[in-house]
Amino acid sequence: MEQLTDIFNKLYQMTAFSNIIADPSFLIMYALAFVLLYLGIVKKYEPLLLVPIAFGVLLANFPGGEMGVIQADSQGMVTLANGSKANIWEMPLHDIAHEFGLMNFLYYMLIKTGFLPPVIFMGVGALTDFGPMLRNLRLSIFGAAAQFGIFAVLLVAILMGFTPKEAASLGIIGGADGPTAIFTTIKLAPHLLGPIAIAAYSYMALVPVIIPLVVKLTCTKKELMINMKEQEKLHPSTTEIKNLRVLKIIFPIAVTTVVALFVPTAVPLIGMLMFGNLLKEIGADTSRLFDAASNSIMNAATIFLGLCVGGTMTVDAFLNMQTIGIVIGGFLAFALSIASGIVMVKIFNLFSKKKINPLIGATGLSAVPMASRVCNEIATKYDVKNHVLNYCMASNISGVIGSAVAAGVLISFLG
Repeated sequence: MEQLTDIFNKLYQMTAFSNIIADPSFLIMYALAFVLLYLGIVKKYEPLLLVPIAFGVLLANFPGGEMGVIQADSQGMVTLANGSKANIWEMPLHDIAHEFGLMNFLYYMLIKTGFLPPVIFMGVGALTDFGPMLRNLRLSIFGAAAQFGIFAVLLVAILMGFTPKEAASLGIIGGADGPTAIFTTIKLAPHLLGPIAIAAYSYMALVPVIIPLVVKLTCTKKELMINMKEQEKLHPSTTEIKNLRVLKIIFPIAVTTVVALFVPTAVPLIGMLMFGNLLKEIGADTSRLFDAASNSIMNAATIFLGLCVGGTMTVDAFLNMQTIGIVIGGFLAFALSIASGIVMVKIFNLFSKKKINPLIGATGLSAVPMASRVCNEIATKYDVKNHVLNYCMASNISGVIGSAVAAGVLISFLG
């Protein structure tokens, strides 16, 4: 009988139930994973991003599965299975895989080294059409204005006790660009990479929820009904682009050169963004490279990035006051960025006969093209003929460039 009891006890200890019962906080993480999966699959909130992140959360929180990412301290020290300490940056990758499992191997090879963010920027560039921005250059100022949230939260975070480097990593969440947030945090505060990545990608996926909330609090019905096409007819533009194709080829080369001269630290992101876009705009001669950058490479990078970001969301890493503070601060940065773009439009409208719908300012984030789609849906709710997508894209695309340049500035000053 005693032997049978021992067998059943060993079987019980072999399962994850023993750990879950001993620490019910695992249930909170499962609930979070299921909510994120629901939002991605049923609500279709950026499923390409949210589904890998949510499944990574699920994998990371099964006790004994060894799929959770081990977070090193600020000196890079981790605790090994035998209880000793080691610097994970000095460990060979095969030792990381053997000691901590597959997810840690992927995380420290692809994410922590800063490899994936520029690769994803290349894919984003290949999928981006700068045409709407080039045709409406005056709207790009709202992409710059939306970066206010980054620097506002940076100052608040310093006052709350974060170091300047940590505060910069927290503030960059306001740019609504996951790869930029990861790249900046790797350079300035690598020990915060887990919670920063969690917050950045969670809010990116929740753009369809956050933008309508901020718009509702800051805009009137009259403002949201401003019809951009009617304004174009009333006040037509005097500038005409004669050869848009040539301009679209010159643009990525010119932007890369200018940024490289003034903000060299932004080159890994801006340079790869513009390279991907150049492959697209050249056309048939680089079609194979464009196809690889925008499809297979981009898709593979998104899968690994999503799983690894989800893998950082373990019970220990997520359920603590520091992470909760970062999540709250990230939301503040995100909301302020949206609001500052809207306020900039309101100020512009005070001095201009040609009015602009404040939704254009709300898209000064890097969440392309999700933010533009969300704002277009809001506009058509008030007027079914008021399609603002192309105008929103002008601000939205400039926000991508603006957040990457802001990251470069922060890295230059604080790195």
